[in-house]
Amino acid sequence: MAIKTRITELLGIEHPVVQGGMMWVGRAELASAVSNAGGLGILTALTQPSPDALRAEVDRMRTMTDKPFAVNLTLLPSTNPPPYAEYRKAIIDSGVKIVETAGYKPQEHVDELKAHGIKVIHKCTAVRHALSAERMGVDAISIDGYECAGHPGEDDIPGLILIPAAADKVKIPMLASGGFGDGRGLAAALALGAEGINMGTRFCATQEAPIHDNIKQFIVANDERATNIIFRKFRNTARVAKNAISDEVVEILARPESVFTDIQPLVSGVRGRETLESGRVEDGIVWAGQVQGLIHDVPTCAELVHRIVAEAEGIIHGRLAGMLD
Repeated sequence: MAIKTRITELLGIEHPVVQGGMMWVGRAELASAVSNAGGLGILTALTQPSPDALRAEVDRMRTMTDKPFAVNLTLLPSTNPPPYAEYRKAIIDSGVKIVETAGYKPQEHVDELKAHGIKVIHKCTAVRHALSAERMGVDAISIDGYECAGHPGEDDIPGLILIPAAADKVKIPMLASGGFGDGRGLAAALALGAEGINMGTRFCATQEAPIHDNIKQFIVANDERATNIIFRKFRNTARVAKNAISDEVVEILARPESVFTDIQPLVSGVRGRETLESGRVEDGIVWAGQVQGLIHDVPTCAELVHRIVAEAEGIIHGRLAGMLD
């Protein structure tokens, strides 16, 4: 038996499980494994150093799966932004059918992607943003609760409230994101009004994730308390794993006079990438959410997706159905 939702129908996937578009992690090795398992794998556009490199990664992806997949394009305010329009063109030219957008002022990109028949999922951290994305014409939204790794927004609303609050108002299909890692989470997300789940940290702790095994074991060993909130004073709040570097960032930012340049060398993307590749878990920022407390192994993506769906089906047909008189 399978769980069929508006998300599985919209995206043409077997299971309502989507892999988050994670910087440095969203490569063909992981994304193809998720897609082959019946979920939706996502390549991260800006992980690739150029639009041409993204084209090559999409080509490589197609040698590894014939199932649906997506590309993430995250738009962040910057004094020296990447050539977003060129990355978008690479996505369109490569015939990608699904794009996950996130971040700052996506209207131009949504319009162009939709004009080429591409389905767009927009990642949001607030109900008002989800409604704005719906008006913008996206096909689905992914709503990110405060538990998530990465940027949970500035409202601090956990998924137990945010998901049903969004479901009450948003008419298009919705993925629940932040804090999901097992079948209990999938069943809960469906009960709260979502049509599937989006997982980032949980997919980092899989055999196919293209990061050092030390990082995977670090995530497994951590519990739900092992995260730090950083960048709040810059209204760019982020949740990362607790380690020596993120502890130092928290300490520096607690000083009233601190500015971003005080922490810039500690949080650079290059340093974070080197940490994922080297496995030296105390050397850089590791992005991870509170779901670390629910991660106890490093399975293949196929084992993980199938286990999650089987657990959710068991809960829906067994435990919950058994409570009805």
